[in-house]
Amino acid sequence: MASLFTKTKLYLEANSKTWDDTKLSLQNDGSGDFIASWSYDIAQPTADQLASYETAGNTAEANAAIDATRRTQYLSWQQQMEMIYKDQKNGTTTFKDHCDKVRSDNPKD
Repeated sequence: MASLFTKTKLYLEANSKTWDDTKLSLQNDGSGDFIASWSYDIAQPTADQLASYETAGNTAEANAAIDATRRTQYLSWQQQMEMIYKDQKNGTTTFKDHCDKVRSDNPKD
């Protein structure tokens, strides 16, 4: 289940807005997350509007987890630059092969 944060963020983006902590706050009173304050110049989303972002929210959260995994597996930028340098010097494809493997091991929807 997508988080309220993700669904609210998608709602804002669909309405050409960006997340701003000074215009919006989320809270949880123990019975679930809810929008505690809203001061955008668009209507606060209804529960049904937020629910309509469930599938997109699940996809966004799954892709964010995949991106985080990929970032660790791509190695540091120094290591990447070393692979690129050696590929150019030796006519190899080590860097491309490495990136392809990271992507194939961690596919996105």
